Amino acid sequence: MQAKTFVAVTIAALVAAGAAQARDQITIVGSSTVFPFSTTVAEQFGKRTKFKTPVVESTGSGGGLKLFCAGVGVQHPDITNASRRIKKSEVDKCAKNGVTKITEVKIGYDGIVLANSKAAKPMSITLRQLFLALAKDVPANEDGSKLQPNPYKKWSEVDASLPDRKIEVLGPPPTSGTRDAFVELAMEGGCKTFAALKAMKGADKKKYRAVCRGIREDGAFVEAGENDNLIVQKLSANPKALGIFGFSFLDANADKLQGSKVDGIDPEFESIASGKYPISRSMYFYVKNAHVGTIPGIAEYVKEFTSEKAWGEDGYLVDKGLIPLGDADRKKASAMARKFAPLSM
Repeated sequence: MQAKTFVAVTIAALVAAGAAQARDQITIVGSSTVFPFSTTVAEQFGKRTKFKTPVVESTGSGGGLKLFCAGVGVQHPDITNASRRIKKSEVDKCAKNGVTKITEVKIGYDGIVLANSKAAKPMSITLRQLFLALAKDVPANEDGSKLQPNPYKKWSEVDASLPDRKIEVLGPPPTSGTRDAFVELAMEGGCKTFAALKAMKGADKKKYRAVCRGIREDGAFVEAGENDNLIVQKLSANPKALGIFGFSFLDANADKLQGSKVDGIDPEFESIASGKYPISRSMYFYVKNAHVGTIPGIAEYVKEFTSEKAWGEDGYLVDKGLIPLGDADRKKASAMARKFAPLSM
């Protein structure tokens, strides 16, 4: 039985490898935030090399990692983009499906912005106010020891300093890395300003996450899908609404939209790069090492992405809104990426 099992596994591996050889174009999935950067590199790569332009699809970070981890072979993507780091549970799922060697490439930084139309007044909001506006359950007393379903309909009900208009926020779905980062950095950041809720983290971590990362479902927060460009369009049509997306989309639409100050800090290149802006995060892409050398062009694509002309301080991705790593970090990340050093967690 053991011999038969070994033969079956070997044949399956050869079939997967043969299938991969049948494809001559890189396939990339994942984060909508990383999508513009990946697409730009793919276009440059297609123009400058003998290889076909990679196919890049925006599926969200979670959706991309699910597709990426499903297996090895032509039917599975070669690279996935992510606006958050891969989770240990996702690495384990990859391994279970035969995706055992993955290279992680940290490409730079991004800020999650709350933006609105330039036809409206700019917003200035704190993490605490943001939590009170968007959480499913909010404190009913000063320290947060008592909770109630979110009663706030207007921003001014959260705080008299905020606009006297309906709370209406367009944001990403749960499959999005932007959503993951927003609930962790913004919602949880505001939640921890309440003493009893902060103390809950040590006493009941499950309840703490449910309260601090729970988004209200009564219509004040509207899931607008993985297409950040669609949120931009809706904000232009509705000046009363706020939208949540990556800094690069604000940068690309600066003629129509304006970013809100968060804890007194503007969402700008310098404040995000320095970490002063409170809703900042790292961005990544992941390579399936089993496909390197089998699907044509993967090594060359990685080399293009990690070149100074692409992701350097004066690179073409900076023009698209990428906030680059520091010089030393870029040099180290490039070296690790080009030798396809396997991820270890």
